[in-house]
Amino acid sequence: MAADVSGGELAKTSGISASMLSRIERGLVSPSVETLERLANGLGVPASRFFGDQARRTDFCHVRAGQGVVVDRIGAVADYRYELLGHLLSGNLFVEPYLVTLLPGADPYVTFQHPGLKFLYFLSGEVTYRYGGKSVAVGAGDSLLFDATALHGIEAIQTQPVSYLSVVFTLRE
Repeated sequence: MAADVSGGELAKTSGISASMLSRIERGLVSPSVETLERLANGLGVPASRFFGDQARRTDFCHVRAGQGVVVDRIGAVADYRYELLGHLLSGNLFVEPYLVTLLPGADPYVTFQHPGLKFLYFLSGEVTYRYGGKSVAVGAGDSLLFDATALHGIEAIQTQPVSYLSVVFTLRE
């Protein structure tokens, strides 16, 4: 919405005067928190947008279909293929997005365990997925989100081929 609003319209929808908005834009006055909240509401954005360090956020990763990096993960289970779909080098959140494909001959494996949160989105196949003491049947279109410090993994494979998006979120140390 912000790009489609003139200064006069923003002042009106925000409930502040056009002259005040002009002084804020030129750095002549520091707006109060209340004024920032009004401006944010007028722009249809959260007030936190004004405090983000956008100039230093330059990471951007584009991976074309089928061109992710096939990663030979240490301790990876045989016949589980991991294709890294992107990476970011800055910030304190480490994100690992993978396309995981179970190759012919892949066996169930339920003892994955690592720091962070894990999100899985199943693209094909049907499996029984174990998380701690719980098992759930999942198939294409299903998703799981969980704390990855508990034992987890595919307990049984019902229908192949099996592929899923796996995204692990951890804090950098």
